[in-house]
Amino acid sequence: MATVRFTQNIQRHVACPSRPAAGATVREVFESYFAGRERARGYVLDDAGALRQHMAVFIDGRPIADRRSLSDSVSADAVVDVMQALSGG
Repeated sequence: MATVRFTQNIQRHVACPSRPAAGATVREVFESYFAGRERARGYVLDDAGALRQHMAVFIDGRPIADRRSLSDSVSADAVVDVMQALSGG
């Protein structure tokens, strides 16, 4: 199973400890992780199930390409990192 990790900054707002989650795509991994964790799901995903604009997801250090359908492949030994995106000027 992939390991899903959240930054400490996100964990200040919602409980989301690091833990394994099953799935072959980001969507499947998130469905597994967020089962029973609706508050954490709502913080990361919008009502349509897409990644919120202020969030960033990386698989083994590489940013995901599909922020809407979350169809990026996830290997069984992958690390999925979730963090808030930074902006500014």
